[in-house]
Amino acid sequence: MATTHWHTTIERTVTGLDYELVDVERSAAGLLRVTIDRIPGRSYPASDAESVTVEDCERVTRQLQYVLEVEAVPYERLEVSSPGLDRPLKRPADYERFAGHEVNITLKLPFKGRKNYRGRLTAADEGWRLALGGEQAEQALDFRIEEVREARLVPVLDFKGRARKTPEGPRDSGADGGQTR
Repeated sequence: MATTHWHTTIERTVTGLDYELVDVERSAAGLLRVTIDRIPGRSYPASDAESVTVEDCERVTRQLQYVLEVEAVPYERLEVSSPGLDRPLKRPADYERFAGHEVNITLKLPFKGRKNYRGRLTAADEGWRLALGGEQAEQALDFRIEEVREARLVPVLDFKGRARKTPEGPRDSGADGGQTR
């Protein structure tokens, strides 16, 4: 079966259920790992949490099991999960959605002897800018998505259970252990 066929089938199913497909991985051992996220501003059954819940994963799992069987997509085990606290940024839409948040990026090639950077993500004239924190508070790194090997949100932990303010305003702690974005 062609890779694009099973990937397209999974993407169509996940988006048809009103979730965002963040990533799909296949392992040699037959594991099919599907990572989903809720779309901001949409209403979801059984919960008003912003983050993916166990019920969301169950709903997507049930539908994918049915569709993958009908489409004869081979797999040994299906795993559907949330993107986690350190959600990966893979597509331009991810960068747009999480502009204003703190992210870790790993460049494909070193810049000034470094590949790893952390800072606040903002749009730049021709690409993106990372406003570097700490002692380098006035420094910034401009980059294009094509130059990035990996980008992930910096996890925000809230052990006191209170909502944290982000660029979009106050956020509610979700069912995934207080994940805030």
